[in-house]
Amino acid sequence: MILVVDDDEMIVALVSSALQRAGYDVVSASNGHEALQQIELVLPDLVVSDVNMPHTDGFEFTKRLRADTAGKTVPLIFLTSRSENVDVLAGLQLGADDYMTKPFEVSELVARVDAKIARRPVPAEMLTHDVRSGVLTEQRLRDTAQRELDRAQRTGRAGFLAALSIAEAPELRLRFGPSALDMLARQLAAEVAAGAGPLEEIGRGSGGQFLILLPETEALSAYERLAAVSRAVVGRSMVVHGERVWTSPSIGFVSFGEAGDVDDLIAKATVAAEHAESHLDLRPQRWTRQMAPQPRHRQVHDPLASLRTPFQILLTLVVGVVLPFFGYYWMGTAVVDVSNVAYLVVVAALLVTAASIWIEGLLALRPVEPPPAPPGAPPPASAIIAAYLPNEAATVMETIDAFLAVDYGAATQIILAYNTPRPLPIESALQDIAGRDPRFVPFKVEGSTSKAQNVNAALTHATGEFVGIFDADHCPDPDSFSRAWQWLGNGYDVVQGHSVIRNGDTSWVARTIAVEFEAIYAVSHPGRTRLHGFGIFGGSNGYWRTSLLRETRMRGSMLTEDIDSSLRVVENGARIASDPKLVSRELAPTTVRALWNQRMRWAQGWFQVSLRHLKPALTAPALTLRQKLGCVFLLGWREVYPWISIQMFPIIAYKAVLQGGLANLDWLIAIFVITTIFTLSVGPGQTLFSYLKADPEIRRHTSWFWSYLAVSSLAYTEFKNIIARVAQLKEVMRERAWKVTPRTGGAGASEASGASRSAGAA
Repeated sequence: MILVVDDDEMIVALVSSALQRAGYDVVSASNGHEALQQIELVLPDLVVSDVNMPHTDGFEFTKRLRADTAGKTVPLIFLTSRSENVDVLAGLQLGADDYMTKPFEVSELVARVDAKIARRPVPAEMLTHDVRSGVLTEQRLRDTAQRELDRAQRTGRAGFLAALSIAEAPELRLRFGPSALDMLARQLAAEVAAGAGPLEEIGRGSGGQFLILLPETEALSAYERLAAVSRAVVGRSMVVHGERVWTSPSIGFVSFGEAGDVDDLIAKATVAAEHAESHLDLRPQRWTRQMAPQPRHRQVHDPLASLRTPFQILLTLVVGVVLPFFGYYWMGTAVVDVSNVAYLVVVAALLVTAASIWIEGLLALRPVEPPPAPPGAPPPASAIIAAYLPNEAATVMETIDAFLAVDYGAATQIILAYNTPRPLPIESALQDIAGRDPRFVPFKVEGSTSKAQNVNAALTHATGEFVGIFDADHCPDPDSFSRAWQWLGNGYDVVQGHSVIRNGDTSWVARTIAVEFEAIYAVSHPGRTRLHGFGIFGGSNGYWRTSLLRETRMRGSMLTEDIDSSLRVVENGARIASDPKLVSRELAPTTVRALWNQRMRWAQGWFQVSLRHLKPALTAPALTLRQKLGCVFLLGWREVYPWISIQMFPIIAYKAVLQGGLANLDWLIAIFVITTIFTLSVGPGQTLFSYLKADPEIRRHTSWFWSYLAVSSLAYTEFKNIIARVAQLKEVMRERAWKVTPRTGGAGASEASGASRSAGAA
């Protein structure tokens, strides 16, 4: 809307007619006083004003207009007569943006109006566009939002304000520094602005979130617009410091009619965005009263709901330390002292375990290399990527890109087998990729609740002679399928690759796991495969003969369905190789809580597998004696050792009671000293082996290995033993909760942990 201010009715009529023909709505006033009254009702998009007028002239009108916060940004063009003594410089200094002299060309005036409307001039003190992203700052958007809110309250017209946040923002800041968010913001601003309506305003809040003002917009249109923004953002990779990252937007929006003022409007939109982020389903969430903080009511909770795990930890200490102490004491006073025998058993257990770790490490120094590829062209191959999209939508696009870049000399099929409780915007992006590249097959598994179901369903669509199984955060090296075929083409049935952590620099937890995975996949797995004569499939980055996997399938009833399937095929004589140079890069948990949940499921799953497969393995005719002994160590010893490892505490406590205190014990007994030294050497030795065989990307972080050695020696080993003991107790108590691990984008992954992997627990 254009406001024309002039006391000359002919000029008003001439200008109004020309602007109306150009498509503008026009209102008029005969002097500055009337113009200010008009502006109180509705703020114009531009003002064309005479200077010399009765009552309130153009200069005084401009002063009052610019004194108002909203009026500071309204473009103003002065019309002056050559015969009038007008100080043009003074007018410009007061805040006029342009001027023309009478008589004037109507076409020129319309062109100047068009230019000012298309690119609104802003005073220096009001230049509040965010210089990094190009959108409005929060304060500028607040001013605009308040004006639109006031207008909506007067007219009753609908309107919305939306808040958009990126879940990966904290991790990206941690990984790349504050500049990462500025880089991300500029690219996000382009996606958000694309398709914006003529009245829409976009700003960047002080917390980094985007604010989208949608005046004159009904609820359905607002939702569709915001859903389009979500699809646009999630469907595009961003570049941060040269690295591609994928982001998951969380959008909340609120109606003008549901807020009292701008502060309330922004607060409610932010709450709705937080609600959307808690679901990670990429759907815009409209604010409802249920999202508001509810008053606290006195509730009666089952104490075990919050205290179950602490109680179980305490119970394992009672069973593993307190009861043995009283057992030794009672036997020593009432029957016969068995503490010396128990001490020798514990020493032997510690020595056996330490020796096995050293042997695995030494054998891993010279891993078995894959045979040369069979002559002729390689066969078609398939990849199955199992995903739970509300949880893994932020990472799966990056994963798809990595698979499409795989360099394999034959037809490659990439199946994304996913389940989701509701339709998601990312599904459209997946279909777009499939339309562009026939190798990619998005396959929604209706009714699925597990990775096992996804993989089993996808097998019916797999066309490759062999199939790689991956989680949604994996990025295999380009030569992975070719290297896997070297094994499978020479008589092997399964080959397990080397999973390398790619977000180790996000937290000390992730760094610890990054080195631990080198100890597992670069040392333990290949060394154990040579020692026992068989390998295992660790849930991802593993390649199967398609026919064998179709026959075997995966059992969703098992918490570690991968280990269960491994043991079933091993018991039938299948050959599983471990190749530390068959690399795929994945994301690790970044918090202790996420790590605890992941490893608890692994440990409990291993216990399930041990209970189910130890006896069948010992009686399997296809296994050699060496392999059966390996199964005893892998399935039996691993479950007993965490309990044996803490027996030194009740034994020493009992000896101290007999001797009158710890100070009276002889700590220099040769067997104790030798055992202690040898056991303590395992940590440095395993860390050294891990460093020597680590992937170059990990090995270049020498400090990570020193940190891992310190953490492992001080607490991490016992941390995992505690988990193993508690996991057994949970299984006995039939507590089998599956906690989905949150995932994030590649560069900044936070809680990502590979919710279906379990090889690391080996």
